[in-house]
Amino acid sequence: MPSDVVSELRAAVPARQAIRVTERLAEATNAYERDRYNEALTLLRELVKSAPTVAPVRELHGLTLYRLGRFPQAEKELVAAGELSGSVDQHPVLMDTARARGDLASVEERFAELRRAGASSDVLAEGRLVMAGALADAGRLPEAVSLLERAAGRQIRHPQDRHVRQWYALGDLYERSGDVPKARELFARVVAADPSLADAAERLAATR
Repeated sequence: MPSDVVSELRAAVPARQAIRVTERLAEATNAYERDRYNEALTLLRELVKSAPTVAPVRELHGLTLYRLGRFPQAEKELVAAGELSGSVDQHPVLMDTARARGDLASVEERFAELRRAGASSDVLAEGRLVMAGALADAGRLPEAVSLLERAAGRQIRHPQDRHVRQWYALGDLYERSGDVPKARELFARVVAADPSLADAAERLAATR
């Protein structure tokens, strides 16, 4: 476990429990990373009771619930984690839970907070993808396209994962908007950078 997380755990629980709690969090993290979400959830339920004020515990609990599709519970845990840590790193996940219940206003509010907080490029890109998807869900395709065009509409010599995923999303929006040539261009970029991403190769072939 990262030393700062270990220190936070040791400060939050009685000394006699510190080793056990730290080991359990490591086990839960390992289970989560291996997609064994039910196993992680069993461990995390105990950990939340033992260390309710430790942000990494509440965050991992929230992310596990999210992966299991338990969005209201996930949202509660991730909000608590954010309040404890002051971080906005899980705002894209919170935006997605709001999107799942059709709450566009909450998605927009979280995205605005994300922008104001100066989030990292990766986190901001995730938020942008959710925001564009929520706008598209609401039938506001031109706004969704405009949002992604500002970030994903340009060529990049050495694209990172966030760039490629935004290209794919923008290509999808172009196709849904009826702009097949632009969709083809974006899907071609995706295939050139990461041929295995989703169904980009098939969609590129379908637009020819």
